[in-house]
Order: sequence, then C-alpha cells, then structure tokens
Amino acid sequence: MNADELRALQAPLKAQYRERPETALITLRAEGRVGENITCKIETGLARVEAGLHPATGGDGLSACSADMLLEALVGCAGVTLRAVATALGIPLRGAMIRTEG
Repeated sequence: MNADELRALQAPLKAQYRERPETALITLRAEGRVGENITCKIETGLARVEAGLHPATGGDGLSACSADMLLEALVGCAGVTLRAVATALGIPLRGAMIRTEG
C-alpha cells in the first residue's frame, strides 16, 4: 500500500469522525474462559489461544504466557503504527525492528 492508497482508505473515516466525532469511539473487548490446569482460553478472532502460567511461575511452557501476549500486542501496535505513519508520509522503511521486554 502506498501513501495515496492509505489516504483514500482513511479519507471516508476521517470525514465521518470530523462530522460525527462520537463514531470514532470504539470499545475493544477480549474474553477468556477459565480452563483446567490454571489456564484461560482466549478467543482472538483468528484462533483460540490458551494462556497459562509462565515456566518461571510453575507453568509447563505449553501455554502462552499472558505477559508475553501483552508484549506481543505492544509490538504489533507499534509496528502497524510505524508502518502506517511512514506510508502516509512517504518515508520508505528498509527495515525496522521493534522489541519489548519486561
């Protein structure tokens, strides 16, 4: 996608949000069902993820760690934002790495 395609994609949304700012407010939701063996099954929209204890807290390493999922979400958000802004401004990215730790 180039800058013109991104602007064309976002133009109707930006106009709508200017005319009716309340439509820009969205609520994101996530749900999980508490499972066996100290886990929680989370619907991601694309797949089901089972979150469990990190091995450092007694987990077996077979389930996703919720802290890792949080860091992955931050990387995803930052990466998409970086790419969108670079595209909108016509700045070519030759390579970019985003890393979180905590």
